[in-house]
Amino acid sequence: MSEQEALRQKLAELELEHRDLDDVIARLTERAPYDQLQLQRLKKRKLTLKDQVSKVEAKLLPDIIA
Repeated sequence: MSEQEALRQKLAELELEHRDLDDVIARLTERAPYDQLQLQRLKKRKLTLKDQVSKVEAKLLPDIIA
């Protein structure tokens, strides 16, 4: 497997986990009394995933200086 293929696979996995966390957060907030600490941890994990997605995308599409 080439580096590009590995990065694409990693990107897909990260994006899937990010979407899954969206669903979990939405379901958690639908319940009246929800655990605020758990919600904060999920949101922090989601932000971490977003940062990782950005890093992988940057490796796949490097900046082109004109």
